[in-house]
Amino acid sequence: MAKTNLLKTNDVTFLDLIGNGKKYPVPAFQRDYSWEQEQWEDLWNDIDELVPLPDGRHYMGALVVESTSDRDFQIVDGQQRMATLSILALAIIATLGEQTGSQEEQTANQDRARRLRERFIGEKDPASLLESSKLFLNETDNGFYQDYLVQLRTPTNPRGLPRSNRLLWDCFVWFKARLVARRELRGEALAALLSETVARKLLFILITVEDELSAYTVFETLNARGLELSSTDLLKNFLFSRVKAKADLTALQRRWKALVDVVRQERFPDFLRYHLLCDAPQVRKQRLFKLVQVQVSHAADVFALMQALESRAELFAALNDAEHEYWQGSAEARRHIRELLLFRVRQPTPLLFAAHERLDFADFVRVLKLVSVLSFRYTVVSGLNTNALEPVYHQAANALLTGQIHRPSEVFQRLQGIYVEDSSFISDFARLDIATAGQRKRLVKYVLCQLEADATGVHRDYETDAGTIEHILPENPLGDWSESFDAQRQERFVYRLGNLTLLEASLNRQVGNQEWTDKVAVYAQSQYGLTQVLASSGYADWTPATLEARQQTMAQRAAHVWRVDFS
Repeated sequence: MAKTNLLKTNDVTFLDLIGNGKKYPVPAFQRDYSWEQEQWEDLWNDIDELVPLPDGRHYMGALVVESTSDRDFQIVDGQQRMATLSILALAIIATLGEQTGSQEEQTANQDRARRLRERFIGEKDPASLLESSKLFLNETDNGFYQDYLVQLRTPTNPRGLPRSNRLLWDCFVWFKARLVARRELRGEALAALLSETVARKLLFILITVEDELSAYTVFETLNARGLELSSTDLLKNFLFSRVKAKADLTALQRRWKALVDVVRQERFPDFLRYHLLCDAPQVRKQRLFKLVQVQVSHAADVFALMQALESRAELFAALNDAEHEYWQGSAEARRHIRELLLFRVRQPTPLLFAAHERLDFADFVRVLKLVSVLSFRYTVVSGLNTNALEPVYHQAANALLTGQIHRPSEVFQRLQGIYVEDSSFISDFARLDIATAGQRKRLVKYVLCQLEADATGVHRDYETDAGTIEHILPENPLGDWSESFDAQRQERFVYRLGNLTLLEASLNRQVGNQEWTDKVAVYAQSQYGLTQVLASSGYADWTPATLEARQQTMAQRAAHVWRVDFS
C-alpha cells in the first residue's frame, strides 16, 4: 500500500535534531563543504544576539532529510548549516578542555566537555576508544571531519589540505578564536552557550521525506512556504538516486562535478531549462524537475541526459562570458555576446544551442547578430512582453535541430513575429529615455557609441571609450533653464536620449550646469561627430521641441544601425 504521508514538516531545535541519538549522514555525492568567513560571522552574530534573550529565537531555515530508519536521516538540504553548527560545538568543547583554573574548575570543565560531546557530537567507542559522530559528511570531507575535527586533532599541514577540508579546519579555528577572545565565556557560561543558546534557540523547519519523494514535490513544497532550497542539489539527489551500480555512481559523481564546475552551481537550473526548451515549447521553473522526473527513470536515462548537458555546457558558459576562449579570433561574436549580456537577454539561448550545433561558425555569428538586433528592438527600445519570446525561440531552435531549416535567413523567417518593424521601432526610439545610473549607464553609453560610429565611420567601444555622457539639459539645471523646461518637463526630458551626447571628460567638467549658449561653444571643441553637429545646429536655445527633433533624427539613424538584412 502506498504511503499517504510522504512529507512531514515541523519546527525543531538543534537539540531536537542532534541530541537524541539520531544520525545524519550526508549522501556521498553531495557537494563539498563551502561556507566561508562571511557565513561563519553571520551565524556567530545571530547566536551572539540570542545570548541575553531568555525567549529569543532564530530560524535557520529548512532542513530536508530522508528517513532511512527510525534513527538514520540522510540530509537532502542543510548540510552546510549542520556541519558548521557541529564544528562550533567542537570548538566550544575544545575551548572548555583548554581553560585553566583550579583543579576543581578544570575537572568541572572536563566533565562539561564530555557531556556536551556525548549530547551533540557522539559517544566514545568502547573498543577503539575513538570518539564517534552523529554527523557524517560527503566522501570528500568525512574522513577529515571524523579523523581530525571529531578527535580534536590538529592536521600537520593545514595549508596543504583540499579546499573543502581546509574550510572545515578554518571554520573550527575561526570559532575557537572568537570563543577564546570572549573572556566572560568560561566554564558554565561557555557550556551554556552550546547547551542553551545554540541548542534551544536555533530553530529549523524540519522537512522529513519518507521513502523517496520526487525533487519536484519537495521543491514545490518549499516554494509554497517561501523557503530556499538549492534546486541544483535537488536535481542531483534525484538523478543519483536512479543510479545503483557503484562504478556508475562514481562515474556520475565525477562527471556531475565537472559539469557544474563549467556551468556554475547558481546557473545550473537556467542551463537545464534552456536545454529542455530546445525540445519543449514551454518549461516553467516550477515544473522543471517534474519534467526531468518524467524523462528519467533508469540509469541509462541519467547518463543520456548527462551526455546531452555536457555537449552544451561550454557554450552556455561562453554565452555568459564575452571573454571566453570560445570567442577567440572572432571580435564580432564577442561583440554580440557583450550586447546580449548588456541587454540582460537570455531567451534566445535554446536557439543559440541549436545554431551552434547545426550551422557553421560564420552562420552562427550571423544568428548571434540577429538575436542581438531583435533583442534591442523588442526588449530594450519597444519594451514588449518578454513572455512571448521563449515559444518563438523554441520553435526556431526545434526547426534547426530537426532539419526543417538550414540557413540564418530561414531562422529569421521563423522569428519575424518578434522583429519590431522600422515604423514602430523609430516611433518607440523617438520617445525612449534611459536613466544614466548604475548598469543602465553602460546601456546609454553603448547606444550613443553605436550612433556615433554610424555617423562618423569611427568605431567606438562603449566599454573602453574615454567619452562621458553629457546631459544637455543638466540633471541639476541652474539659471535660465526653467524658462524652457519647468520642473515637470525637466523630470520628463533629462534622460531622453535626445538630451544625451558624448563629450570628453575635461569638456564635460567645463560645461557643468551652464546654459545652452555657453555649452554650444564647448561642444564645438569636441571630437565626437554627433556633438559637433549640436554645435553647428544653429539652435538659438535648447527646448523640448529641439530635443524632440534631435531624438527623431537619432531614431532614423538607429533603424539603420540595428537592422537585419538577409536580402
